[in-house]
Amino acid sequence: MAIAHLGHAELRVNNLEGSRRFFTESIGLFVTEETDDRIYLRAWQDWDHHTLVLTRAPGSGVDHVAWRVASPGDLEEYARDLKALGVEVEWLEGSVGHGDSLRFRSPASGIPLELYWEVEPYSCADPELVSQLPSHPQRFTGAGIAPRRFDHVNFLVDDVRAEQEWFSDALGIRHNYYVAGEDDLRLGSWLAKTNVSHEIALMRHRNQDGTHLHHVAFFLDSPDQLMRGATLLADAGYTIEWGPGQHGTSGAIFLYAFEPSGHRVEVWSGGMLLFAPDWQAVRWDRETGPLGMELWGSGMPETYLAYGTPVAEAALV
Repeated sequence: MAIAHLGHAELRVNNLEGSRRFFTESIGLFVTEETDDRIYLRAWQDWDHHTLVLTRAPGSGVDHVAWRVASPGDLEEYARDLKALGVEVEWLEGSVGHGDSLRFRSPASGIPLELYWEVEPYSCADPELVSQLPSHPQRFTGAGIAPRRFDHVNFLVDDVRAEQEWFSDALGIRHNYYVAGEDDLRLGSWLAKTNVSHEIALMRHRNQDGTHLHHVAFFLDSPDQLMRGATLLADAGYTIEWGPGQHGTSGAIFLYAFEPSGHRVEVWSGGMLLFAPDWQAVRWDRETGPLGMELWGSGMPETYLAYGTPVAEAALV
């Protein structure tokens, strides 16, 4: 029984048309499928039907974050084990792009999660986007910032240590590195199932008022693409919150901006890769922690640890 990798995120948006323009024209994602109220998107080398869903809603927030499991029988095993831990689970019939899934919330912070096995691979139906390269699910166009793939999600939570321990113990997500403050207070933890630096991050909410989505992130091949992206976002009138800068923890160069429905979005490049099967989480303490957050010395904005979009209370009908 194991989780294989982060699959997708669904965001509720109060400005579906504006968010669509941001993610397609400026970020450079591609629409796989859409209805009047939902848009299914992916980056150019994402292999699945979608990695991001935008859903029209009265208020913006995160609907759920989904992970693919490693084998068909894992869903039943996770359902059994989660119930034994006192976690309420819900089975959902197959949705657009994937098969039946298991929905639940992390007990420590209430992060809405989904597990699934069966997935619909992306198949390019647009002759203008068909690639000659078998290893490319579609042609690279360079439109917008043009990230290669969906990379990770980040949440603001009140108790980072409790949330990290539950993700590692109950779901088997490896703890890669963390920042500790005064009296060993956990300020942030970064976890992954694959060999990337992190697929989910947890940071201490400065306001201590519950769980919020901090950001969704997409991967770029090189820093020059990120610098170009900063110009594209600024010229399109979007608010850049922080960056370009570099996280010392992961080594990645980052840029954060806000999309029209209020969600924070990161594009980043680089980042360490981990291969050791017995990896032990690296500690960044009070003295080194500031370098972990920003190696180049730019000041962290006040909004960074205080603002996020809320967790949806219930699924949309």
